[in-house]
Amino acid sequence: MTRTVHQLFDLTGKTALVTGGSRGLGLQMAHALGEAGARIMLSSRKAADLEEATADLQAAGIDARWIAADCAKEEDIRRLADQTIERMGDVDILVNNAGAAWGAPAEDHPVEAWDKVMNLNVRGYFILSQHIAKRSMIARKQGRIINIASIAGLGGNPPEMQTIAYNTSKGAVINFTRALGCEWGKYNITVNAICPGFFPSRMTAGTLKNLGEDKLAAHAPLRRLGDDEDLKGITLLYASDAGKHITGQWLAVDGGVSVVTGG
Repeated sequence: MTRTVHQLFDLTGKTALVTGGSRGLGLQMAHALGEAGARIMLSSRKAADLEEATADLQAAGIDARWIAADCAKEEDIRRLADQTIERMGDVDILVNNAGAAWGAPAEDHPVEAWDKVMNLNVRGYFILSQHIAKRSMIARKQGRIINIASIAGLGGNPPEMQTIAYNTSKGAVINFTRALGCEWGKYNITVNAICPGFFPSRMTAGTLKNLGEDKLAAHAPLRRLGDDEDLKGITLLYASDAGKHITGQWLAVDGGVSVVTGG
């Protein structure tokens, strides 16, 4: 029997692990999944931030817990996966959101900074996806993986934005998503990416201050930056049975900036 729209988007009984989930876009996506009925495990590096974010989710009636882990460290990634499964059972939805950025001219960009960005933004996604899939998704032949890329992964930047490692890493996330979606389709695991544009956050605070929110918003056809609701819809689509026939795809949530720039 064909399900209703409400049934297709319902995540009751599902468990979601959200990295980088203690603030910003990660917390917004955790709210979306929790509001649709999923139980949430949040992770980031700082326990104090996680306690505050978990309390915020719980105040909204969401079953939420947390584990502090550094997704740049392989041992932390594997511990995070194992402890999540031990405490909450199988993981149905994985949101790879933990990330780092670094600004410097390409000719002077420190190699150690390049390695830090690539390690967290790409290697960390791979290790956690692999571990969760092998322990929880492949045998059950079900799973949803959502990778957070960026419109920075679709091309270059204006000259005043010098983030070559970040752009490169997010381009890699997009193709990682395509390749993994192809490989794991046989297990009924969907793998998709979200490419946010500018959203006010701690990571973007410096860019917003230097370039100005009004100037950045003016580049978007919708003439605004992202807000606290703008990732909820696509997150829920990718995570639920409403998106069960979508895999290996990316979608820009950027007010139309990538259309103007040709991304």
